[in-house]
Amino acid sequence: MIPEAAGRFTFVALRRNPAGVSIVETPSPNFNERQLPVSMIVLHYTGMESAEAALARLTDPTAEVSAHYLIDEDGTIHRLVAEDKRAWHAGQSHWRGITDVNSASIGIELVNPGHENGYRPFSEAQMEALVPLMAGIVRRYGITRGNIVGHSDVAPARKDDPGELFDWEKLASLRLALPRPAKYLTDPLWSDASFLLALERFGYDVVDGEAAVRAFQRRFRPSRIDGVIDGQCRAILLSLLTGGDKGAATRRGRKGGSY
Repeated sequence: MIPEAAGRFTFVALRRNPAGVSIVETPSPNFNERQLPVSMIVLHYTGMESAEAALARLTDPTAEVSAHYLIDEDGTIHRLVAEDKRAWHAGQSHWRGITDVNSASIGIELVNPGHENGYRPFSEAQMEALVPLMAGIVRRYGITRGNIVGHSDVAPARKDDPGELFDWEKLASLRLALPRPAKYLTDPLWSDASFLLALERFGYDVVDGEAAVRAFQRRFRPSRIDGVIDGQCRAILLSLLTGGDKGAATRRGRKGGSY
């Protein structure tokens, strides 16, 4: 989500990248040099009323915020910062021991008004544009599914985006995100403290435990986001830590169970 302010932006040229994705070059001055190799993708929503407002903000040198790409609701992809540069999209954030997420990630903004301005499902055109863009990035940098995250995952106390309406399962079906576990779920009956330790092991910053639980729910149990640790949350997290549905099915097979 982008902090809102006024600004100006310039459309430059329509280019086609090596993956065959048409991209409008809309350069932002807001970047610096990376300190880490790329190992993550962070997905955002803009949280602003229009693509024009978001682009103005992301290219305003006084705003000190940017992303590598922005995808409009009609599927138009804008490149704001070259992938080899450190865009300023994640802010203070943490994932799997990485505290300079900007240095380690490619940031992609999806135009959506967000929770404060009339949050709505992401358009089919956006998702259709996102898939080949992400696939190319994953291929270029060898990014694992566990490192494809939302802004709320890396900054749970500050951010809610891309939110519970984002179609993670579409990405998961294409091996561009972790799927939500749904089979053979078993509650390990952890205490709340043990759950938070396991959540930290998975990757989240758990300094604000309730915020971390909400972020986990928003990503993996979006039907109820209340910050309360329950049996379903425990079972989903256990599954994620042990190979998801595929891992559970394999273990059942080894035990001679049917599935």
